[in-house]
Amino acid sequence: MAVISGRLRRCIGIVALLAALSLGGCAAPNVRPHDARPVADGKSSKLPPPDVITDAGEYKAQSEYRIGPNDLIEVSVFQVAELGRAVRVNTQGQISLPLIGTLQAGGHTVAELEAEIAARLRQGYIQDPQVTIFIKEFTSQRVTVEGAVRKPGIYALTGRTSLLQALAMSEGLDQLANPQGVVVFRTIEGRKMVAVFDIAAIRAGRTEDPQIYGDDIVVVDQSGPRTALRRFIESIPVFALFRPF
Repeated sequence: MAVISGRLRRCIGIVALLAALSLGGCAAPNVRPHDARPVADGKSSKLPPPDVITDAGEYKAQSEYRIGPNDLIEVSVFQVAELGRAVRVNTQGQISLPLIGTLQAGGHTVAELEAEIAARLRQGYIQDPQVTIFIKEFTSQRVTVEGAVRKPGIYALTGRTSLLQALAMSEGLDQLANPQGVVVFRTIEGRKMVAVFDIAAIRAGRTEDPQIYGDDIVVVDQSGPRTALRRFIESIPVFALFRPF
């Protein structure tokens, strides 16, 4: 029987643990062993954003994004400048546009909404409208918080959100939580990456409170017996560095 390396056993253990957690539809990171390569120096709070954040700061979900309430979208119609405008989706998921009036935007992808607007403009207004939609502000991004927290779940990010704020959404750590074992999973440069954070150090001001992005997965370790997640955390020599796993 082939000997399995300690590193591979740790990778297998973390995947088994995440598979056991209820991630509310978010897929657990795939294991692809790599040589550890830090992508942040640990001295700056500006940890690398995930691949879902473009260079322009635009959010691009892993799956095709569906417009939600309070999103700010910019609608333009080719060669009809007077129909172009930025509109905020209301709490019912609706927007109002010239010539069209009120229509449902929430729940649609960008392509679906472009097609819907074009179809309505085609009804007696413009022969062949070319509609383009750009989402300027995303208020429907999601972060998954799991493990030893009082209320695990998937939470909306309605603005800039730190790790402490994301944990507060889940009503904080429970009595069994290990504050030195808060793990953030993120996709960076096409790879699944992981970083471990010490919440006690963040609260004490000894460590920066990192920003959390849409599609991040936060898992809080439990104190007590050594779990697969605990062994994985102990294998990482430096906190607050995103590294492949």
